[in-house]
Amino acid sequence: MSDRTPALDVVHGMLTLLFAVVALHVLWHGVRSPGAGRRDRVDLVLHLAMAAAMAAMPWSPGPPLSGRAATVFFTAAALWFPLTARTAVVFADRLTPAVGMGTMAWMSRPPSGAARVSAAQETAAAAGVPATHHTAAHGHAADASTTATLVTVVLTVYLLGCALRSLTRPMPALRTATDLAHRAAATNPYGHVRDGAMALGTAVMLLLPH
Repeated sequence: MSDRTPALDVVHGMLTLLFAVVALHVLWHGVRSPGAGRRDRVDLVLHLAMAAAMAAMPWSPGPPLSGRAATVFFTAAALWFPLTARTAVVFADRLTPAVGMGTMAWMSRPPSGAARVSAAQETAAAAGVPATHHTAAHGHAADASTTATLVTVVLTVYLLGCALRSLTRPMPALRTATDLAHRAAATNPYGHVRDGAMALGTAVMLLLPH
């Protein structure tokens, strides 16, 4: 039976609008930065892919974006950000999008061990397997469920913290940008708002049925 409700559809609609705006901002920034380097262009493509995927996720007729291909893609995207950081400061700045991509990989992963154990239980019951085996299967399912819940909570708390930090940062001073970090921020003055909105939306999506 479906767990969709009108209220949930409204929330999903708001999230879809949020992610669509983020995707449009990424496109706009890409058009305004034709001379961007290879790393920046890859960053924009990955941000766009994630925003588009998140916008479509609530309306997927089946398990949203599930499958090994999506998991591998977003895992590789998560690794891209820290592996292409040249300094510790840049690494810290690229950690948030890395976690966001990792969260996408987490949400798109194939059915958990708990789901596989549940299916195995039904098969075993039909085959007349003794109840002691069902008890062991329940234990494995509980362990898998606990681990999944813990990972989801850690990701959600981290993303909420990143969203709060990004959304409360002051706008960069466009005319007084002197150091490299401030000059980079001045070329994309709304980037931290986009990143904060993306982190917030991803955290909310983690907690909702898709």
